[in-house]
Amino acid sequence: MRLDQFLAKTKGWSERTARQEILRRVVRVDESVTVEHRREIDKFSRVELGTCLLQEGLRRVYLMTHKRIGVVSATRDPEHPTVLEKIELPERDTLHLAGRLDRSSSGLLLLSNDGRWTSSITDPESHLAKTYLVETDREIPFEAVARFQEGFHFLPEDIQTKPAELQILDPCRALVILREGRYHQIKRMFHRLDGIRLRSLHREQIGDLRLPDDLAPGQWRHLTPSEVSLFLPKPGEKQN
Repeated sequence: MRLDQFLAKTKGWSERTARQEILRRVVRVDESVTVEHRREIDKFSRVELGTCLLQEGLRRVYLMTHKRIGVVSATRDPEHPTVLEKIELPERDTLHLAGRLDRSSSGLLLLSNDGRWTSSITDPESHLAKTYLVETDREIPFEAVARFQEGFHFLPEDIQTKPAELQILDPCRALVILREGRYHQIKRMFHRLDGIRLRSLHREQIGDLRLPDDLAPGQWRHLTPSEVSLFLPKPGEKQN
């Protein structure tokens, strides 16, 4: 919403009156006087008119959490604990998840109240790599590496999965690197290999951000500014 539209809505003015007030240099956005009536205002903007605070401005919050098994990737659930329940912050109810993990899976999850930031992570066009450690109920055949690279055709969706990287660590353990997120994708791909089932699935990394070894299951922490910037558009890149 433009600044003049925000003032008109908040004060019950016409947009013309709002622009006149802005030109009088009595409006501050994020503690700086502005005369730009087209300046964009969102929920994070602090807006003041003279000595009157019109909007406090929501604090931007960026978090990582180590999801434990049995917890659901949701903000609310009537039956199971959610990843938000252990997060004690005033902004907790404004948070949403940048992607999900199944209830039986564990690992790195990112949360924020900044929709543009989380969209840069979940947007299918970003092709953001996500790395998973899996354990299987039987030996992984060597030819699985080529099968993952070729992709699988899934019914009933009638889709072909994008090439995925499979690194076999030992007979029943492997790393899987995906650049998409289909429904139960890793489980379904392994099951196509003569019915292999997963004993565990753990997300270790999203893009260049790894789950820290010292962040125990169920714990969370704020991201550092450099970690937040990993998912911001680079100079010259198109921002979705």
